[in-house]
Amino acid sequence: MTPTGEQLCYSDAYLKSVEARVVAVETGSEAPLIALDRTVFYPGGGGQPADRGVIIRSDDGRAWIVRAARKSGGEILHELEPGDGDGDGEPPAVGDRVQVDLDWARRLALMRTHTALHALCGVVWRDYGALVTGGNMEPGSGRMDFEFQRMSGDLVDAIEASVNEELAAARDVRVNVLPRDEAFAIPDLIRTKVNLLPPGIDEIRTIEIVGLDLQADGGTHVANTREVGGIRVTGYESKGRINKRIRMELVAPA
Repeated sequence: MTPTGEQLCYSDAYLKSVEARVVAVETGSEAPLIALDRTVFYPGGGGQPADRGVIIRSDDGRAWIVRAARKSGGEILHELEPGDGDGDGEPPAVGDRVQVDLDWARRLALMRTHTALHALCGVVWRDYGALVTGGNMEPGSGRMDFEFQRMSGDLVDAIEASVNEELAAARDVRVNVLPRDEAFAIPDLIRTKVNLLPPGIDEIRTIEIVGLDLQADGGTHVANTREVGGIRVTGYESKGRINKRIRMELVAPA
């Protein structure tokens, strides 16, 4: 598919719903795939899962559950629950006007979790100079792998306390899109052991936790660290000679 739709998740993570028009439908696989002229869905990536939600046709109120979203050829495709559509299993048609609604509670939990992981990354980089070697998250919990040779309970306790101090400091979280050359002039912009940004990308999206962390990132985040609440480190483990994993969960409501 040729990219045609506005991808609003990257410019306003707080949009819960939008009216849109169906521009393409693929039915060759198990689950129908729908492209829209605009969407609030995040398609997944960088360890953050794709959004879920519902598409409702404006003319008759028929609803389809969106169980996932993904990018293909630059377009965000919405994967419908197979057999959904109020019983007949038929997907919406090209040209249909629809309302696109996120599972907002899940999205907000992912935003809070993602920002908490960036705070964790910022503290570990600032205090220990350790690069990220991997990461993943679910709503309310996540893990990050770092280039540590050793890890102990005392070290993890110190990291947890520092992360919670930074979150409680109510730091603004800013999104910017920079030309590639300008972005790569920023020291330590890439915090991963391997640079995952393809060379053909002309603009780099960055996430800044003001006063703590600035790095390239494509996911969704809250606007201020106070919305995260706090974290608890739930475990740590060795994943190799210089690869240590920290697991965390959110402990306070937004």
